[in-house]
Amino acid sequence: MTLGTLEFEPVRDRVDLLAQPTAAAVAALSKTEGVGVAAIDPSLSDTAGFCEHYKIGPELAANCVIVEGKRGEERTLAAVIILASTRADVNGAVRTALGAKKVSFAQMEKAVAESGMEHGAITPVGLPATWPIFIDGAVVKTPYVIIGSGIRGSKLAVPGSFLATLPNATVIEGLAQPRV
Repeated sequence: MTLGTLEFEPVRDRVDLLAQPTAAAVAALSKTEGVGVAAIDPSLSDTAGFCEHYKIGPELAANCVIVEGKRGEERTLAAVIILASTRADVNGAVRTALGAKKVSFAQMEKAVAESGMEHGAITPVGLPATWPIFIDGAVVKTPYVIIGSGIRGSKLAVPGSFLATLPNATVIEGLAQPRV
């Protein structure tokens, strides 16, 4: 499958292009039909540079944002999946979904250490089982989105609906708002 200038190979054929937690999750999934992986220049992993270089529109690129919700002494890490053309409603929809009093972006070191994935490449595929995954409804309605693979040197292409089948995934309409 080709998206932009990238040629994606079936993910099960190239688990060498995945972070260890992502590869383990792929191995455990019963259905990975239509899920592909492509090697990229690691220096172009961040969304803006990636989209420009590989000719991918931001409406096809999905970001996995790690947030931390706080309620009293309780802390909860969660993944928020949105299209790159949008912004997560962290203080509204995300806070409500987490049932938290306060939500902030997780510290990079903590997100990397607890996910086992590289900064700028964290993906919902293979996150710890205790993390909720909140997916904006627009992502699920997109035929294919490109998202991190757990390492900066590759990207996954997945049907948007595939993400809704991940453990702990919840689809939330209005989780993100268009960028202005």
